[in-house]
Amino acid sequence: MRIEESLCHTRWDCKYHIVWIPKYRRKVLYGRLRRELVDVFHDLARQKDSRILEGHLQPDHIHMLISIPPKY
Repeated sequence: MRIEESLCHTRWDCKYHIVWIPKYRRKVLYGRLRRELVDVFHDLARQKDSRILEGHLQPDHIHMLISIPPKY
C-alpha cells in the first residue's frame, strides 16, 4: 500500500536517504551528543514540514530516511 501526501494540485511521495559523516569519519557521535542530535534533527524536520521515517546513529555516521515535500 502506497501512502501519498498531497498539496493543492499534486500528489507526492518523496523520500531521501541521507548519510552524514563527520570529518575523517571520527567516532564522535556518542553519549550526550548523540541524544542532542536526535532532538535537533527532529526539530529541523518539523520546521520544514518533513518527517524522519527511519534513522540510525552510529558512532561514526548517521543514516536517515526522510520524507520531504517537493516544495523544498
